[in-house]
Amino acid sequence: MPELSDLDATGQAELVRTGEASPSELVDDAIARIEKLNPELNAVIHPMFDKARQQASGDLADGPFKGVPMVLKDLDGHSADDPFHCGNKLLKEINFTPDFDSYSHAKLRDAGFVFVGKSNCPEFGLLPTTEPQAYGATRNPWNTQHSTGGSSGGSAAAVAARMVPVGSAGDGGGSIRIPSSECGLVGLKPTRGRVSLGPDLGEIWNGLVVRGAVTRTVRDAAAVLDVMSGPMPGDPYTAPRLDRPLVQEVGVDPGKLRIGFTTEVPEHLGATVDPACDQAARNAATTLAELGHHVAEESPVGLDDPQLVTDGTVLISSWMHWEFAHWGALVGREFTENDVEPTTWAFAQMAGDVRAVDYISAVDRLNAAARSAARWWQDFDLLVTPTIPMTPPPLGSFDSPPENPLHGILFAAAVIPFVVPFNISGQPAISLPLHWTDDGLPVGVQIVAAQGREDLLVRVASQLEEARPWADRRPPIS
Repeated sequence: MPELSDLDATGQAELVRTGEASPSELVDDAIARIEKLNPELNAVIHPMFDKARQQASGDLADGPFKGVPMVLKDLDGHSADDPFHCGNKLLKEINFTPDFDSYSHAKLRDAGFVFVGKSNCPEFGLLPTTEPQAYGATRNPWNTQHSTGGSSGGSAAAVAARMVPVGSAGDGGGSIRIPSSECGLVGLKPTRGRVSLGPDLGEIWNGLVVRGAVTRTVRDAAAVLDVMSGPMPGDPYTAPRLDRPLVQEVGVDPGKLRIGFTTEVPEHLGATVDPACDQAARNAATTLAELGHHVAEESPVGLDDPQLVTDGTVLISSWMHWEFAHWGALVGREFTENDVEPTTWAFAQMAGDVRAVDYISAVDRLNAAARSAARWWQDFDLLVTPTIPMTPPPLGSFDSPPENPLHGILFAAAVIPFVVPFNISGQPAISLPLHWTDDGLPVGVQIVAAQGREDLLVRVASQLEEARPWADRRPPIS
């Protein structure tokens, strides 16, 4: 039998189907790897080993991933009777534990996955790094002095280190794609409405947030999204229906596509593109041209207006302000400044003077920008960019001194310029691990498709995976 950690989720599931391995063997192997590697990485903050072993030896759902272990991000949905703390110290202190599954997690359970633990995340998913005060920093398995990205950094570190083949994730401003870039993984952000956020929520951040997973292979990314997808009762909107399961798109010839690419960041964001990130995107564009696609240095307009920074701040700070009220009602007392990190509190206070008309105007401008940019996809099929403009930053880069509690937010603005536009537009995008720096840090390349075209992303991603394979790369801590 092959080394289990070398197999993706699809490969592990095949062992169970053929009888070569049992669910208990898969789960015990994952637990052993977590126990060995997690003390150094701090990726898994809520071990659920006894519960996982009981599930693995019991009557598991006979789904496509029967017996395969995975971790759940401690945000972006919850599982019944498991801790749910969102990187927050008050929720940790009271050990907040919901008593029902989110729809997305119920679907993962029905697919046969076994939840072996909950993974670390920044407080309420606000920053693109995973360094919450409540649980401490998650360290990158490629270099433990560097960030894993966020907000799905705990899941990304666990998957990159091969503790498990899959980690649940969410993306409101790059939070699937950024950790995938920084940890050398595949991160597929689905179309808005593809995965239900219910039953507890209809939408988050006015539609910017979607749920998905981080994986090591394209076929896993496709198959896991198949499991999580589909409308559920009460959803305010749903994504266009796909013609067939995404996993059937793996290896399908995409034909000759019209592909644009850019490595330019709008000047007003004050971000510079690291040469390694620029080279990663350009190399991907070259490979796509060699594969027969028409590639041109072209990109959409409409999502680079400086006003959108202000509008995005209005929107997300308002939702963060609501977050305090939401959690205060659930825990039975008001959230105060002492219950959250200084950066989270300072950012939420920026919504204090926002009027209803200001909020709706901001949303209207964001929607208008998305409509304007979408016209570009009438002439092009895909857009290629760096996932982020920098290599994985050192841990501590987002730390905010008392005199400047918003430093972390300002630094985050230099990380997210390529990813946030497609949270605004709701389009699907994927980050692929196509480049590594000379000192061994991974660099992701983002590919963006038109609304509802995850099928096209999977076809091209699997084409690139075959042309420039990455699955055999292992971080030093794995």
